[in-house]
Amino acid sequence: MKKSIILLFVSLLIFSCKKDTSKESDKEPTLIRGEFILIDGAGVIKGADFIYGVIIDDMAKQLDAKVKPLQREEYDMVPVVINGIIQKNADEGWPEVVKITEIIGVTEPTSELPTKIKTSEGSTEQNEASEGHDHQGHGHEGHSH
Repeated sequence: MKKSIILLFVSLLIFSCKKDTSKESDKEPTLIRGEFILIDGAGVIKGADFIYGVIIDDMAKQLDAKVKPLQREEYDMVPVVINGIIQKNADEGWPEVVKITEIIGVTEPTSELPTKIKTSEGSTEQNEASEGHDHQGHGHEGHSH
């Protein structure tokens, strides 16, 4: 499951459209609004048109401590507002990383949790079982309604 989430993040990064990093290349902190998650020592903050790796330091750990109580499940991303310095990543992973300089706010997730989907066999069985009850008078010769 963890590999699936990481793969999802990588996929989102590959399809990310944001190429304009002119103002982000400054060493001045930038206001960043996005959803944050820290799993197995790897942090990510994702916004509408960006995704950054998070440099794990004391500030990232403080943010994680504020986010954990608001997570509804292990892989739930929580909305945050931070100031951070966006840098090119010299290591493996995300092309850009953010060093958190200030935690401005953390809020409860407002979106619903992902829907858990039953197997297609279970759904088919449910639909077939209910079909016989939906038809009134069809295929029931000799019965008057």
